[in-house]
Amino acid sequence: MTLTVWQTSSYCSEGNACLGVAGGQGGTVRLRESEAPGTVLAVKRTALHGLIRALKAGGAGIRP
Repeated sequence: MTLTVWQTSSYCSEGNACLGVAGGQGGTVRLRESEAPGTVLAVKRTALHGLIRALKAGGAGIRP
């Protein structure tokens, strides 16, 4: 069994609404939100990088 090591920003208080990030298998990144830690989303690193880049650019190219 592999232990998942979650990282959370130091800006996150002990409360809710914090995003946890961990490495995953096959080039993925695992994400979870502190209010629902049992729900984990696995995304490809390239997809997450593209989302972050688009958000930094003001949301250009992001469709609902």
